[in-house]
Amino acid sequence: SVIGYLSLLDEVPDMPEEQRVRYTGVALDKACRLERLVNEFFDITRYSLTNIELELAPVDLAGLLVQLADEFYPALSAHGNVAQVTVAGTVRTVERPGEPLVVTADAARLARVFGNLLRNAIAYSDEGTPVEIEVSAGEGSVVVAVSDTGATIPSHKLRAIFDRFFRLDESRGSVTGGAGLGLAIAREIVELHGGAISAASENGRTIFTVELPLSR
Repeated sequence: SVIGYLSLLDEVPDMPEEQRVRYTGVALDKACRLERLVNEFFDITRYSLTNIELELAPVDLAGLLVQLADEFYPALSAHGNVAQVTVAGTVRTVERPGEPLVVTADAARLARVFGNLLRNAIAYSDEGTPVEIEVSAGEGSVVVAVSDTGATIPSHKLRAIFDRFFRLDESRGSVTGGAGLGLAIAREIVELHGGAISAASENGRTIFTVELPLSR
């Protein structure tokens, strides 16, 4: 697509300005998507073939999730979604951050995990439905559940959802989808932290659960 639109722009120098602007915009959009796909390929190769050294430090997990929900506000709003972070039954916001919930982790890579889960929720949830992020701390571990409302994922697809290149809806691939690597990368990062990630889907409600140790 990038080559096709750029070729048209190159071959028709007197193209009407409105058409030129539209073709340039399409080429830029496709190039940006290509960049995201290439980055995903690099990431999954890096996690699979090399020993990744986590940069472990105390991280306020609750604060990180609130920050991500705030950063994703434009994408959520465009789909009519609202993300709500609840920690031990209390709603957290940028204005009301509450007490820190500290884990020993690599903050940048955890942000990648939950960013991928939020992108997935936006892509597959029904428009106008909430995305809920619920955090609970147990003995020695913390559990984060990211849930959304949409089509129920069949059990045979649920079993493969963390596999590389697996896509729930192939029809999205040519327009908005990635390479089917986001959840695979999320699993790699969570397991590097000594944690576990799982998914469940029933009656239109899909929940991704991440369990992380409080300390390493």
